[in-house]
Amino acid sequence: MEHRVPCPHCGGSVVMYRNPAPTVDILIHEPGRGIVLIRRRNEPPGWALPGGFIDYGESAEAAALREAREETGLDVELTGLVGVYSEPGRDPRHHTLSVVYAARVRGGANGGAAAAPVAGPVAGPVAGDDAADAGFFAPDDLPHPMAFDHAKIIADWLRGRASCPEHAGEEA
Repeated sequence: MEHRVPCPHCGGSVVMYRNPAPTVDILIHEPGRGIVLIRRRNEPPGWALPGGFIDYGESAEAAALREAREETGLDVELTGLVGVYSEPGRDPRHHTLSVVYAARVRGGANGGAAAAPVAGPVAGPVAGDDAADAGFFAPDDLPHPMAFDHAKIIADWLRGRASCPEHAGEEA
């Protein structure tokens, strides 16, 4: 879709395109504790994966690391791509396109930073920025309501793990 706006410099007509807003979501998993979810402080309400908008000049990977830290206090290492989600109605505010990463905790949130993934349990996530609350949840016992399409993203991630020999028998 396109529409025309006046150029701020010359007044001539400039074509503007309506594109989905680029976002990231981060599925942070710690075996035996579950996945990190945040309760949203802003509309739309509900529980969600940590995430947010990619800033201009920022890579999707950098945005994922930043959003994880801002919303949970956790420093994470991205471990893979869960998928790209772009259904026009996935966000009731406007059309977004989300790059969803899997991640593991490296440190932060009362546990301090670590140079390598932590071997033992870390302190739980601490809500910050757009998050009113944060915690670990078992993937088969998600809180309600879930925001956006995040229950679908988690289900897709679980299906992918179930078919991967590396994760066979591993506790979610």
